[in-house]
Amino acid sequence: MLINRITQQSRFVKYLIMLLTDFVFLICAVLLSFSLILNDWHWPENINSLIVIFSAPIVAIPVFLKFGLYQVIIRSIGFKSIWIIVKSISLYVFIWGVFWLTVASENITYSIILINWMLSLLFISGSRVFIRWLILKNKRSLKCKNVIIYGAGSAGKQLLVTLVHSDKYNPVSFIDDNSEMYKCFIDGLKVFSLDDLEYLIDDNNVTAVLLAMPSISHIRHNEIISLLEPYSVSVLSLPDVSELKECRVKITDLHEISIKDLLGRDFVAANKELLSLNILGKVVMVTGAGGSIGSELCRQILLLKPKVLILYELNEFALYVIDKELLDLDIVDIEVLSILGSTNNTKRLSRIFKKFGVQTIYHAAAYKHVPMVEFNNSEGVSNNIFGTLNCAKTAISERVENFVLISTDKAVRPTSTMGATKRFAEMILQALSKEQNKTRFTMVRFGNVLDSSGSVIPLFKKQIKEGGPITVTDAEIIRYFMTIPEAVELVIQAGAMGKGGDVFVLDMGKPIRISDLARKMIHLSGLQVKDNSNPNGDIEIKYIGLRPGEKLYEELLIGDTALDTDNPMIMCAQEDMLAWNDLKLLLDKLEKAINSDDQKKLRELLIKAVPEFEPQCDIKDLLYSD
Repeated sequence: MLINRITQQSRFVKYLIMLLTDFVFLICAVLLSFSLILNDWHWPENINSLIVIFSAPIVAIPVFLKFGLYQVIIRSIGFKSIWIIVKSISLYVFIWGVFWLTVASENITYSIILINWMLSLLFISGSRVFIRWLILKNKRSLKCKNVIIYGAGSAGKQLLVTLVHSDKYNPVSFIDDNSEMYKCFIDGLKVFSLDDLEYLIDDNNVTAVLLAMPSISHIRHNEIISLLEPYSVSVLSLPDVSELKECRVKITDLHEISIKDLLGRDFVAANKELLSLNILGKVVMVTGAGGSIGSELCRQILLLKPKVLILYELNEFALYVIDKELLDLDIVDIEVLSILGSTNNTKRLSRIFKKFGVQTIYHAAAYKHVPMVEFNNSEGVSNNIFGTLNCAKTAISERVENFVLISTDKAVRPTSTMGATKRFAEMILQALSKEQNKTRFTMVRFGNVLDSSGSVIPLFKKQIKEGGPITVTDAEIIRYFMTIPEAVELVIQAGAMGKGGDVFVLDMGKPIRISDLARKMIHLSGLQVKDNSNPNGDIEIKYIGLRPGEKLYEELLIGDTALDTDNPMIMCAQEDMLAWNDLKLLLDKLEKAINSDDQKKLRELLIKAVPEFEPQCDIKDLLYSD
């Protein structure tokens, strides 16, 4: 197609084509002006007539150049561009008309000047609008996705302008909640209501809806996503206004709807004083710094301006990744130290605490994958229980001021070894808090975080990309979810609230059924669930049974009592504990059981220490059991 060839030419070639086109149109406008006045086709019969006619482009084109008419991009032409054309043509016609009126050549009249102005305006602006229409029409014939923009506000208008330049998306209409905008046109695109969505999708072969409402609340955002879910279109969204760089909308700002967008709750503003209390100007250490929670702790802590930030990690590659990321932030006056080491190496911990004068520790190092720990009980107990014990006792001996343990909802009435070890770790800190006042111990318990290692979210994304099936353990399984940044921000605040031995619980919102989550992710990818009622669907959901140690649902409280705090997202649990002397006896026996690899004894001791522990896996099913 000719228009396609033209659009693929260099800027200079397009520039010459526009100049030549305007040259021809300007001559035609003058000729037609004379013809209309004379009521007969006018053709120049002498040199004077030729000069009058050909002087038009000679006068006009320098004026057009001055006004920047050839810098206007045709495919994005709008009201401002038309106004530039009006001003430039008006000036050109004024200069041309005054000159020929003065010299009284060829009987130039005011009527001819006026008609020339009107025709020039029609030809010059009309040609550009027509070319724009051809470009957009050609775009629709290419492999562009037909999309609907949801939101006809300023962000939606900016997005439309951006999409016009895109070879990926072709906007066909707006949808807006404001009834006063219905049937209005914005740059040629009509505004419809949500009730028209099904018709618009079918009639225009729409494959995606772009949410352009960065200022609405998370709750309203979630409601809109739920309304769009039944349609077989992918949904992309602009981020919050605060995340838009320079408040300008770009195609790269569009992102797939994530589970973060589906949580549907507005976040409580952080208490800046609490965030800084244990960090500002202090030497802070994060164990497990390369993990999902540990790395986010490092990011947020660095922004809170500690004196020194120590990254402590057993996995060399994980430590390298977070170290490089933090160095790339190029935050001056804060020393970042990356140290390889195990939490079971008490001598190394002691040297680090003493040498750098550690004041606050966030203990995120732990084995967290339930099935893995279930089949590696000895290592799970060694790392999660004795790693915490060693860090805590070394912190006391080196007079570390604050110690915050990252715990889990799996510690509540655990059915897995991992959950039991985390509850045991909580009890160690509770008991040690009663025995001394050098170090303030705080525990923060919360559920699943989005996009963490081992989370179902990345797994589901991968399975959808591969064409399915999506694997879900049980149709009834439910989980709490929270974003990693939100969880970490609350952990830092909760850690500053503790008086010693406190177990804080984060408000995780409403639990989500995993099967519903899978369906939402399929629908919002523009695909359909394949099942008995829809055998021609795209992605099948398979139920594979609960994994070893996995529960149908998780809880956050062992008892029924929790005290409110100043932050409505943080509660303080009131739970029973063991005295240090009783716990010490169990720890000695646990150590012997680990050394002798006595899985049966290990299980018995965990149940004795954590009476709520009801193992899902029989001891004979364990990998290393006798």
